[in-house]
Amino acid sequence: MSYVTPAEFSAQMVDAGAKKALMSTKDTLIRSYMAGAILALAAAFAVTIAVQTGHFIIGALLFPVGFCTLYLLGYDLLTGVFTLVPLAVIDKRPGVDMKALWRNWGLVFVGNFAGAFTTAVFITITLTMGFTTEPNAVGQKLMDIGHARTVGYAEAGGGGMLTLFIRAVMCNWMVSTGVVAAMMSTSTSGKIMAMWMPILIFFYMGFEHSIVNMFLFPIGILMGADFTWGDYLLYNEIPTVIGNLVGGLTFVGAMLYSTYYKTSPAREPKGVPAE
Repeated sequence: MSYVTPAEFSAQMVDAGAKKALMSTKDTLIRSYMAGAILALAAAFAVTIAVQTGHFIIGALLFPVGFCTLYLLGYDLLTGVFTLVPLAVIDKRPGVDMKALWRNWGLVFVGNFAGAFTTAVFITITLTMGFTTEPNAVGQKLMDIGHARTVGYAEAGGGGMLTLFIRAVMCNWMVSTGVVAAMMSTSTSGKIMAMWMPILIFFYMGFEHSIVNMFLFPIGILMGADFTWGDYLLYNEIPTVIGNLVGGLTFVGAMLYSTYYKTSPAREPKGVPAE
């Protein structure tokens, strides 16, 4: 059977975290760059479908194609290493310490941003005929998303920032569930089905994903949306990164690690003496 039990894939999670932490700088940057570029293209694909069909659910149903593609190619997202690498540190794997953790996170952030921004430039060119025309309906939608999810949060004050943070927490709860769900199967089709479900939930619910946002907001700025780089960083990207870290590490990594990798002894039945 292709199904892998939680006890088995929880060990794979720790192994994966150690492998990513010890990966070379070149490989880490290349794999994170491509992950950011592919996920950004999937976001553009989903928004285009939603605008052209008038049904956001269709775009959300198809968005996971990008996540599945980058995962099967072995590329790395910041949201995934937020969950996996700390487990290798906690497990005291050789060579994996806090310095290795911060190095990995920093490199993956840079690679993801560079890849997502590259796609943002490419899509802007295609939507504006090489910066010579006004953005079409898809471009206008992308601009509106960026404005609503930066200035919109800021205008709501503390409640807006709390909403942003919670959406980021719930996002990586789902995205990291998709990462580890792929370990539940040894078949390609099984991995895809397991990943598709939580990624669909995060995208349709409008949760905040730091790497998707590395595309959505820069492309809005490139096309002339009414918000700034400072708005993007302060009222979205920085709080989103923190929320993604909390969501992935607590609701996914720590929970699976503590109950399956570090399982506590079962209780003895009452009235039956222990052998």
